[in-house]
Amino acid sequence: MPTPTKRTAALLCGLLLAALAGCGSSADKGGNEALGTKGAAQPPVPKKAVPQGLPGMPPVLDPKDAYAADRPNALQPAVKNFLERVYVPNTNSNTVSVIDPKTYKVIETIPVGHQPQHVVPSWDMKTLWVNNDLGDSLTAIDPATGKTGRTVQVSDPYNLYFTPDGKYAVVMASMDRELVFREPVNMNRVKTVPVHCAGVNHADFSMDGRYFIVSCEFSGELLKVDTAKMQVIAHQKLPFEGAMPQDVKMSPDGKTFYIADMMAHGMWVMDGDRFSTPTLLPTGKGCHGLYVSRDSKEMYISNRGEGTISIFDFAQNKLTKKWHLPDGGSPDMGGVSADGKVLWLSGRYDAEVYAIDTTTGKELARIPVGSGPHGLAVYPQPGRYSLGHTGIFR
Repeated sequence: MPTPTKRTAALLCGLLLAALAGCGSSADKGGNEALGTKGAAQPPVPKKAVPQGLPGMPPVLDPKDAYAADRPNALQPAVKNFLERVYVPNTNSNTVSVIDPKTYKVIETIPVGHQPQHVVPSWDMKTLWVNNDLGDSLTAIDPATGKTGRTVQVSDPYNLYFTPDGKYAVVMASMDRELVFREPVNMNRVKTVPVHCAGVNHADFSMDGRYFIVSCEFSGELLKVDTAKMQVIAHQKLPFEGAMPQDVKMSPDGKTFYIADMMAHGMWVMDGDRFSTPTLLPTGKGCHGLYVSRDSKEMYISNRGEGTISIFDFAQNKLTKKWHLPDGGSPDMGGVSADGKVLWLSGRYDAEVYAIDTTTGKELARIPVGSGPHGLAVYPQPGRYSLGHTGIFR
């Protein structure tokens, strides 16, 4: 039989072991509330980290909103004194109509090369490039004066984009079946990437700028391209017979890509990171252009085949409204005014341009221009840099 001293020590030892075991159990289960104890406080859930961007690109301002720099009238010093104009390339007239947005009048018509398709802001936002597709050239416009400058020989420039680091221009050479990476100022060829799909035409970049997704209009396919490696890393056929994908746009949170399809009459919705098989959201006949509102809450979708604009709400993940042009029309490509109050769209088959109130959907003006108006640019625009097309700003 143990002595009292040993018995006391054994008792204390047992109590200590029980206490230690109890602590372990309480920590695992959050503590024994009946005894008034609680587990250790859990570390706070870390906030979503800003994605590590493509080396050299401006840092992401808000990981929840890729368009955080595009707020109403948030013009950078480099562009704030530019002339307020709408530049409309007329593919059949080989001209650019220049509209004063305050008067809704054409104030000048500029001769350019053969079949101008889009007017594209450069990465640094200081030059507008007219894409003369069949003329195999780019014509520069100085947005400070509205005057044309040099013309650069470039093969098949159907559309034009810029990598988020500003290092390269990317020519969508539709008929050549190429993505051509070029120096962004002199447009010297750096690398040619042949593609197997037909009709590369539109694109958008991921939040971190490390990849971009390209639509292939004539073969109904999508490409995923590694920006830094300048190579196609994935491709897929859209699950719709006769698909003709057009404009591409990323959601503000960077999780989703939307691809307009003029033959499927809606936009494809897909996870860009996984490049998963997309699902179709019907919008209207001839779904064509995609434009994000200045508050990043909505996207305007032009339905060229029925003269309407559908409104998609990002938070609700659904279509909420549809605006009808009062006399019909063929709304195509365009952009949103710097203050966010007016949506400008070309009327591709009607030789006209539409100005639409973004609050009410009311048509403010219908302006006659040249034949075959296409990718018009509203300028200047908020944002820190341009990714190309008619104005994708981040």
